[in-house]
Amino acid sequence: MTVEVKRGRTTKVSRKNQITLPVAALRAANVGPGDVLRVEVVEDGVFRLVRERDPWWELFEETAGSMPWVGTRQELDEMRDEWER
Repeated sequence: MTVEVKRGRTTKVSRKNQITLPVAALRAANVGPGDVLRVEVVEDGVFRLVRERDPWWELFEETAGSMPWVGTRQELDEMRDEWER
């Protein structure tokens, strides 16, 4: 699936080889903070970013909600944020 992000949106490679991705593209791809992305080179000047799936998180997400003490990943992240305060 290809999602068209507003034309004219560009990013520049910094001196540290870093880029900032448009928020609309991240939302459309359901990618957020903490996600690990694998970089694949498709051809000269073309990259593909692919979210790496953690097998433990996949197992967790399959069982989320099936037991009273297991919630969703978002609920777990919210609890972890509270613990860090």
